[in-house]
Parts: sequence; C-alpha cells; structure tokens
Amino acid sequence: MSKRTRRLPLDLRDLTGREDVFRLSGAVKRAADVGAWLRTGPTELRSIARTWFERLRACGDDVRELMHDGQPTACVGDAAFAYVATFKAHVNVGFFHGAALSDPAGLLQGTGKAMRHVKLRPGGKVHEAALLALIHAAYADVRGRLDGEGVS
Repeated sequence: MSKRTRRLPLDLRDLTGREDVFRLSGAVKRAADVGAWLRTGPTELRSIARTWFERLRACGDDVRELMHDGQPTACVGDAAFAYVATFKAHVNVGFFHGAALSDPAGLLQGTGKAMRHVKLRPGGKVHEAALLALIHAAYADVRGRLDGEGVS
C-alpha cells in the first residue's frame, strides 16, 4: 500500500502581506457610459453617487474610469481602487482594498477578504472628512501597490 503525499496550494500573496491589484481593461479618462449612469436613475441617489464619484476622479491625473458590474469604477491606470453603487434606499462608496485601509471613524462596512464600503443615505449625516480621507487612502494604497510592482 503506497502512501500518498497530500499537496497543499501555496498562496505567495500572503508572504508579501499585500493582495494582488485588481485590474480592469478599458478604463479611460472620462467614460461616456459612466457619465450617462451618473446623470440617470433615482435623482436623489444619483446626486449622492455623482458627488462622491467626482471626489474619486479628483484624486489624481492618473485616475481612469469605466463601468464594472454595472457600477462606475475608478482606477489608477487599470488598477481599480473604488466605485459607487446605488441601491433602493442608499448609495455605497466601495473600496476594492478597503480591508487594508485605516478607518478611525468606523465608516467601513463589510466582512469580505478585501472589499469594504461606506453606506450613504439621502438625508443622512455623512462624515465627509473621514470619507474623503478613505478615498485618498484607497488611491494612495493602489498607487503604492503599483509602485511595488515597478509600475508608476
């Protein structure tokens, strides 16, 4: 009777302490379908989404955008860092590597391995400075991941 060696998959990402960059092809400086999405739909919710997507766009000259899974998504080049999404009664500002972000105000929600989001409701209070800090941190995080890959 032969003894079988049990093989375990090796995940080298955990050795670096960083997740892989989530890449999307087709991102451009201003995508027509993103603009159309931001102008249509439930007025109150899209207004919130538009405000925060403009903040994503303003992070740097290298920010590109596209529609991914039906949601406007902001990238550094082709590396996704954040998105906005509208639901029935709220808007999410989501971060692809949100679990890696410092969140002293406790805005981030979610329990996934990497992604987190901030839920915004019409008429609700928004801790604008803290959300803007998360946006800038998400942008800087992805820039750092790209720099670590030798991409600038």
